[in-house]
Amino acid sequence: MKTRLIIVRHAEAVGNKIREFHGWTDEGITEKGKLQASRVAERLENIPVDVIYSSSMKRTMETARYIAASKNLPIIPVDDLKEINGGLWEGLTWNELADKYPDEYDTWENKPHLHQMPEGESMEGFQQRIVTAVMRILENEAGKNILIVTHGTVIRVLLCRLKELPLEEMVKIPWCDNTAVTAGTWENCKFSIETEGDCSHLDDETSTFKNQEWFFEYRKKFFDSENV
Repeated sequence: MKTRLIIVRHAEAVGNKIREFHGWTDEGITEKGKLQASRVAERLENIPVDVIYSSSMKRTMETARYIAASKNLPIIPVDDLKEINGGLWEGLTWNELADKYPDEYDTWENKPHLHQMPEGESMEGFQQRIVTAVMRILENEAGKNILIVTHGTVIRVLLCRLKELPLEEMVKIPWCDNTAVTAGTWENCKFSIETEGDCSHLDDETSTFKNQEWFFEYRKKFFDSENV
């Protein structure tokens, strides 16, 4: 039985805009985020969706509401689809993290499979939480067109599982922009990816990444490295 799975990253949230780490820090989306959410809802308007799940956090629920309104569907919130618990990282800027937690920052950037948030989740435990939640949804909604609104790190660890890659390969999976769409078909416990991290519904002005300096350094490092 074929099950369609569409995964959407939440729209630009406060943490994305001000470049603070917000895992379980529960802020909503920005004005740009509202525009992004409207754009992705328009993009998905003619795509069949039977059920909508979302991380229970404000930024994902607010994004999901735009899609749900166009589909006239309810949103099913799931706590286990929340972003990684950052522990002591919560609310710190990325510059502060590099200064205060150099070892942990290095694993986050270069060996994420080994990462342990100070007083928060490990990447391994986090992946187990996410995969368990998504597999439960796939089982309960078999044969349907499922849409899940969730978070950036969630998508990366989930793609490791869906691509049948070990968590060590997570470093090879790039970050996707806010409201990026990943979609494919789940059948016989295998996932066939059709679209990954696509944000063609955004232009340069409405993109989050293309308006932040870090992204251009990251893109150069990622695509010039042996990660791909």
